[in-house]
Order: sequence, then C-alpha cells, then structure tokens
Amino acid sequence: MNPDNFAMRHDMLIIFSNAKRDDVISSLAYLFSLKTMGGRHFIEVYCNIARELYKTGDTDLSRHILKVILEDDNFYIRKTAKGEKIPKEITECLISELRFFQELSQLTSDDFVKNLNYDGFLPKWTNSNVDIVGSYLERLKLIHRYGYGQYAQYTMFTLKGENIVPVKYPDKQRLSELFGYERERKAVIDNTLALIDGKPAQNVLLYGDAGTGKSSTVKAVVNEFADKGLRLVEITKEQLRSIPAIIDELSENPLKFIIFIDDLSFTAGEDCFGALKAVLEGSVSARSDNIAIYATSNRRHLVKENFSDREGDDIHRNDTMQETLSLSARFGLRVNFARPDKKEFIRIAGEIAGQKGLDLDEKDFEMKAESFAMSSGNGRSPRTAKQFVNQLINQNNFNNSK
Repeated sequence: MNPDNFAMRHDMLIIFSNAKRDDVISSLAYLFSLKTMGGRHFIEVYCNIARELYKTGDTDLSRHILKVILEDDNFYIRKTAKGEKIPKEITECLISELRFFQELSQLTSDDFVKNLNYDGFLPKWTNSNVDIVGSYLERLKLIHRYGYGQYAQYTMFTLKGENIVPVKYPDKQRLSELFGYERERKAVIDNTLALIDGKPAQNVLLYGDAGTGKSSTVKAVVNEFADKGLRLVEITKEQLRSIPAIIDELSENPLKFIIFIDDLSFTAGEDCFGALKAVLEGSVSARSDNIAIYATSNRRHLVKENFSDREGDDIHRNDTMQETLSLSARFGLRVNFARPDKKEFIRIAGEIAGQKGLDLDEKDFEMKAESFAMSSGNGRSPRTAKQFVNQLINQNNFNNSK
C-alpha cells in the first residue's frame, strides 16, 4: 500500500467527487495523507474509520464503499439516464475511478495496524469480495429500476421548502396486510403498473369514507413495486403550487413517481384550488410519462359545499358550481372506497384475525365485531376492524398472563 498514491488518487476524483464527503472514505483519505504511519494521531484517525463504519450497522468496508458508489449522484449517471452519448475519455475516467474504489474496498485493518508499536485493543473491520466495476456498469443498465442519488437510497419523499427530501422511516404497509376492496385496489394497481411499464396512466382520486384504506393502498402499492422503480413524493394542499417545479425536477429521472396528496379537500374560493386544476389539465403523458398524481379525499367532489355557495347575486353561479364540481372529473381514474356493510366488515375483521393467528368461535367473533363497530363511534371500516382485532389480542394476552 502506497499512502501517497492513494491520497493523490482520492484528491483527483472527478466523476465520484461526491464520495469524498462520505465519512468513512474521507477518514481513509486523511489517514493516507499523514506522513507518519503510527503514533497517537494516526491511531485516532484509524479508530474514526471504524467508528463511522460501525455507525452504519455493518463492519464490512467493501460493502460500504460499494453502496456509496452505487447510490452516488453524478453527471455521468445523469447523462446515462437521459440516453446521452458520453465521450470515451469520460468513460475511461469512470473506469479508472471505479478501479480506485475497488482497491480501496480491499484495504484491511491489518494493512494499517500490523506495524504499529501499540499493544492495546484496536477495532477491526471486515472485507468481502465485491466487484465495484462490474456492479456499477450493471447498475447503469438497470438505471430505470434503481435510480441514483437519494432516489436509489429511499422510496418515499416529502417536500421541505423547495427541496424533495427522503422519508427515512416510511410507512411499511404491504398489500398483503390489506383486506377487502379487492376490486377497488386492483384498479389502482393496474394503473400503477401501466405507469411503471411506460404506458398511458391516469391521475387517480381515491375517495370515500374515513378508515377504508385509501392512503394505505397508495403507500402499499409503492412498497410493493419499489423494486420496479416506483417512488412516492407526498405533498400537502398548501404545497400544490410546487407541483410544476417537482415535475420539472423529476421528468428526466429514469424512475417512475407518484405525487401523493393525502386527505385533500377545499372550501370554495381557495387559491390553491385553481393551482391543482391547472396541473391536472390534460393527460399524464402530455405532461410527463413517468409521473402520476394520486390523491385521497373523503369527498367525491373534493370541495366542501355550503348552501350559501348556491345563493347570492352571482348571475353565473351555475357555471361556478359546475367548475367546482368538475375538479374530481379531471382525475382520469376515480375509485370509491365505500364503508362496508355488516357482512363485508366481519369478513375483513376475520381475515385480519386469521393473519394474526387468532382462533375464535365464529358466532362469538361476529357478535363482538359488530358490537365493537357500533360502540366505537367510527362505524364499520377496515380501520375499525383492525382496532377490534388488536383489542382481542390485548385481551387474550391479558387473560393468558393471569
């Protein structure tokens, strides 16, 4: 190992210059720059490498460096995603830098500590046989599935100011955990698969009663198809004016995106009402074929309508009302999640109980489920069914503990 050579090659990184900011890689580079391979300061920097690596939850230096490179956001991968032709000189630079990281990934703890005049404990890291060059070139071929930068690291995002930021601990809801509404959910899934496959996809409005699984369906669909290149960006009603900027940022991204607006409703005359109408004008493909807007609402027409909205001296009030009611029609796919009847509610509760491993008397279960729904104040819904099953689990655990 030649420390001067490694330090210089690190400083000369062009394509992967962002990797210099990684705590492990930057600490390695600083260790290379030290003139004396030993001493207290050398050991302190060495331990910092181990500490930063341990903080990631893994002790494998090779895997860590591979992860950093595969998730890097750089001009080469962006040009590749756009299908641009890249000069051979830049590709040669890419290969050279990848080979540097390959060598870096194979540096062992013993390479640094075997000649130290120190007999105390020193932390160690592990290494594995990774192929950084081959893995990165394969990632370029599958860029539409994995993406780059933060979109390769995370699945769900929100808008903070003008920036799209990752949700580090997202809802992990899966389709297999949702019961009932098979027909409604299939319509959303089929539309999402069309988006993923590059076919014309609709903007989607999921409307209906509270607790019926509208938001859970959207998030579960994203979790289900994240490995196919699907991502979600959730915004609030107050951020609707930012949608054009979001579309501009994401339109050339190789991944597919759902812009998600949860629990959407308006009062007549709200400023952002017009902003959403403008965005929904026209087809998704006319705007960007990798983006669709999914919204949930407890109201089919999205607008809270008062009797006063129908009155007054507005000679064009009929036109005004029609404009208000037309907003939901601008969603090409509208899916109604209605409150289940008694039979369907009990079926949903039974399937949730079965998944949880509960084995109860059928008649007793039905009676208690209906009683819970009526007394809860929330009525019948999948959310109420889940709350009922959780209550049964807690009661069983309490009884078993006696």
